[in-house]
Amino acid sequence: MAPKAQKKKLSTFVVDCSKPVEDKIMEIASFETFLAERIKVGGKAGALGDVVNVTHDKTKVTVTSDAPMSKRYLKYLTKKYLKKHNVRDWLRVIASNKDRSVYELRYFNIADQDEQDAE
Repeated sequence: MAPKAQKKKLSTFVVDCSKPVEDKIMEIASFETFLAERIKVGGKAGALGDVVNVTHDKTKVTVTSDAPMSKRYLKYLTKKYLKKHNVRDWLRVIASNKDRSVYELRYFNIADQDEQDAE
């Protein structure tokens, strides 16, 4: 008997950067190139080949992978990018409530903390 052909598991992750891009805090194209240079495939960074595809539109970066890839790894790289551009103090990476494969960049709720400090 011939072995069954295994189906390639296609995983797609999205990072929604709409709020910082609208406020012109970060550029979506530089974030896409950062991910393309830093994602490791087979232990080598930047060697994406046909396995991983990184694309962007106006406010979202989409990472599509044929190889197994963890969503947590994408969060790690996003935090690394924010730290490199010195906006990590104002932005955080949060998983979306609506879709499990989407991360959102949101601002810390500084106004809520100021109200609590006043009380």
